Amino acid sequence: MTAFRAFVARRPITTFFTLAITLSWLGWIPYVLSDNGLGIVHFGFPPVLGTTQILGMLPGAYLGPIFSAFLVTALAEGRPGLRAWVGRLLRWRVNWRWYALALFAVPVVLTLSSLPFAGAFRVPAASLILVWVLGFVLQVLTTGLAEEPGWRDFALPHLQPKYGPLRGTLILGPLWGVWHLPLFFTEWGHWPDVTVWSVLEFVATAIAISFVMTWVFNRSGESLPIALLLHAGINNYLSVAWAELFPSADPKLAEHLLFAAFAAAALIVLTATKGRLGCPRSTTESRSELQVVQ
Repeated sequence: MTAFRAFVARRPITTFFTLAITLSWLGWIPYVLSDNGLGIVHFGFPPVLGTTQILGMLPGAYLGPIFSAFLVTALAEGRPGLRAWVGRLLRWRVNWRWYALALFAVPVVLTLSSLPFAGAFRVPAASLILVWVLGFVLQVLTTGLAEEPGWRDFALPHLQPKYGPLRGTLILGPLWGVWHLPLFFTEWGHWPDVTVWSVLEFVATAIAISFVMTWVFNRSGESLPIALLLHAGINNYLSVAWAELFPSADPKLAEHLLFAAFAAAALIVLTATKGRLGCPRSTTESRSELQVVQ
């Protein structure tokens, strides 16, 4: 145990990503093999709240990023590290503008981006608004809480001091996308209607979103609630609202528009911040000074 703890302390980033991906992929094996996936094992996960993902996907999601972040932090940094990790998770006292951005930017931008391409727009009914709110709460407590304490609360604060915000995000973004790969063999990924191009587009979208998420995380003072709300908002809009607002559109169009919108947003924040993505210079400078001392 002492040797393992020493290894984790020397390589916390590598250990985290290895554990996060491995544990989630192992946890998703039953879902992939079931009738909700490849159909190798003739067992179907029962729907909960209208989806099989609650029982099929969520256990593996919780087993990966959030559990791995907790474990690596506890082993490598002890109680001080855990306090810092939990502190970012509870850092909700930020300017109201960040909450407005996290809650409304994605629905507004994606709706406006869809208007020229998605056909007739249907004014949302009160019932849709209620379902959207309930779905948002569910996304926060499931996908957001399972993933963001790992990706943005652990990985990003460890990557930025070592590699800088630009390279750190270029490491995190693809790995975040790759983490989802087994799910493309399930109902989550619309199996069997999956192509190589749809998977590549998803990973590219994850990279584009990561640039925006890094900027939001840094500029909000490393507030994980803001990053978590933004992540949940993206999923919720695509899952609940888009098809209702544009009933005649091809569902694949939403994925293309999501990539285009976030690719444009990523270019804007990269250009406006000159690649700093809101990261304080002291974060990377302290790392440079440490390397010089070493």
